[in-house]
Amino acid sequence: MANINLSGFSLAKGKELKGDDAFLFKQIDNLTISVVCDGVGSAEHGAEAAQRVCNFLINSLKNRPLSWSIQKSITHFIKNINKILYTESIDSYEREELITTLTLVVIEGEQLYGANVGDSRIYLQRDGKLSQLSSDHSADEEGLDGVLTQAIGISEDVEPYYFENLIAPHDKILMCSDGLYTILDDDKLNDGISGGAHYLIKKASKLMNDNLPDDTTAVIIDIKETDLFCLLKQAKVDIPENLKAGQNIDGYKLIKPLVQNERTWLCENNTIEYVIKFAPYEALEDERLLDLFVKEAWNAKRLKAGYFPKSVIPRNRTSRYYIMQLVKGDEVKKYIKKRLLSIDEGVSLAKFLLEMNQFLLKYDLVHGDIKPENIIRAQRKGKTYYKMVDFGSIIEIFSINSRAGTPSYLAPERFKGENINEQSEIFSLGVTLYETLTGKLPYGEIEPFQNPTFKKPKNPTLHNPKIPKWFESVILRAISADSSFRYQNYSEMLFELENPKKVKPFFDKDASLIEKEPVKVYRAGFIIMLVINIFLSYKLFL
Repeated sequence: MANINLSGFSLAKGKELKGDDAFLFKQIDNLTISVVCDGVGSAEHGAEAAQRVCNFLINSLKNRPLSWSIQKSITHFIKNINKILYTESIDSYEREELITTLTLVVIEGEQLYGANVGDSRIYLQRDGKLSQLSSDHSADEEGLDGVLTQAIGISEDVEPYYFENLIAPHDKILMCSDGLYTILDDDKLNDGISGGAHYLIKKASKLMNDNLPDDTTAVIIDIKETDLFCLLKQAKVDIPENLKAGQNIDGYKLIKPLVQNERTWLCENNTIEYVIKFAPYEALEDERLLDLFVKEAWNAKRLKAGYFPKSVIPRNRTSRYYIMQLVKGDEVKKYIKKRLLSIDEGVSLAKFLLEMNQFLLKYDLVHGDIKPENIIRAQRKGKTYYKMVDFGSIIEIFSINSRAGTPSYLAPERFKGENINEQSEIFSLGVTLYETLTGKLPYGEIEPFQNPTFKKPKNPTLHNPKIPKWFESVILRAISADSSFRYQNYSEMLFELENPKKVKPFFDKDASLIEKEPVKVYRAGFIIMLVINIFLSYKLFL
């Protein structure tokens, strides 16, 4: 998530090469998770405890049950790892040895969740002021300074200090072990936090003449902007169960459904027609469906480029929907049933799809479902142009989802569970070109959950002799069932489309020599026949 930057750094005390502190942070889907642990030095296995707690909490929160709240997850997992370490210590050492302090921060949208056990701290800097959010678990009686009243692994049960806050753009969160704040007071921490974790630790070390009295660790979470995705998900809006023509929703009058499930409608507002798409009603109870729709709406809103219809999410909407520009034209799938695309239109479509994919790549996204049904062919001032109208399939590149998309357009490796990447998108693009220029699918119709075999497809020119040989080679390379023969990336294919004279003939790996090198084969045959004829003539004259 580009809206949050994280930095972390740790130095061991004195001249030690390795300390007892540990930190770990990770951004997973819509969560930012950060953990800082200070292994208790008086325990022989404090460093091991610190590292294990970091790993355990990151992995547990990553795989938490979706029905659990963040608060329940944090409390449950902290108590779990505490009991695991305490029980293991007693069983292995007959005393508490796996002991560490803990600070934990989880950010989802504009919500900050935090917890601590021990005297490591969490601070928030906002508008130039530094505030401590955590609560030290240490004795405040005279003579007991620094003695922990709670730590992970010190007893069978633990009661973490838990808190929640709202974050805002430009907030900075500092998580640190006591080795830092005992050297740098609040004013010095406040002044140095903008320099990052490395700067703060080095500043503390310099004050101690590079001889730190304790292991010292800092993690800084820099909030650039709040997460729009989570804000959209947390919006308190209704999902209507039944929709009907004539219904008015926030000024948009429903005219007619555009798809069979009646969740996408043609609508009108101030005499202008739009497309309005509603979340599935089941998303009220199914968080997975809600996430998918929110991500679709979020992508529709943020992907502002001529490849897609303009889309907005009205600010004061009362229902969960988004609005798209109505593109008046023909769905390419329906258009080619009447007439195939011309060669120029096919080349233009190929360039459009490649450039669209390059645009998505800037966001680390791929379309995931390129096919003629998702493309609109339209006219403007006598010129043909295209729009991609489906946002629902857009997904992060390298996602592993072998059945995402439409089977007839999926690359062979996608059926084996391999990730979605540029090559698999190029395959879908190539199948789309083959179909729009020939009216046929190169590997036939593939049904859902079928495990197809990819036999050598017929050359496109057998269906459409107008296709030039160079363009045929481009299409055949794009739809190669063997990815090692396919284009590696979008730019490689786009270069060949823009430079037809540089396109080399493409042959299937099982193609015969006469298919690959007909001139050489015929020349060799001619020479052999000539030699035989000379030999036979010589025999006749003997």
